[in-house]
Amino acid sequence: MFDILVYLFETYAQPGACPESSVLARKLSAIGFEQDDISAALEWLSGLESLAEEDHPNHHRLMSASRSVRLYCAAELAKLPTQCRGFLCFLENAEAIDTVLREMIIERAMVLRESVVSLDKLKIIVLMVLWRRHRSLDTLLMEELLTAGDELPFVH
Repeated sequence: MFDILVYLFETYAQPGACPESSVLARKLSAIGFEQDDISAALEWLSGLESLAEEDHPNHHRLMSASRSVRLYCAAELAKLPTQCRGFLCFLENAEAIDTVLREMIIERAMVLRESVVSLDKLKIIVLMVLWRRHRSLDTLLMEELLTAGDELPFVH
């Protein structure tokens, strides 16, 4: 699934250029991606689309509490290791994401099937949330998000 997300980011610089789901599924299949991965990626992206900022029930409260401390529940602590939580804190302190985007990123990480989300996968989640929300990316942030360890097959 993450290979597909990276492919979409690299292929469709503007999220609006990305074709609708049925066309995209056929294109991804023709390229050689597995059907299970295509379905998982499209479902994950669909879930992201449903998290529109204006529909977030706590948007105004979250924005006004931007200097508050985020407490993680037990399930989040188990799934998001210290490295991931620290990276989210770094992004927030650097003002690369706000509290609403942070919550979107956490929500998208929590729906993954993996019991623990690696930092490399979290970086892709961050990248996709920013991309789908049409957020501009600072060059250094882009480099950091595209820098992966050995776990993922892409190298930039």
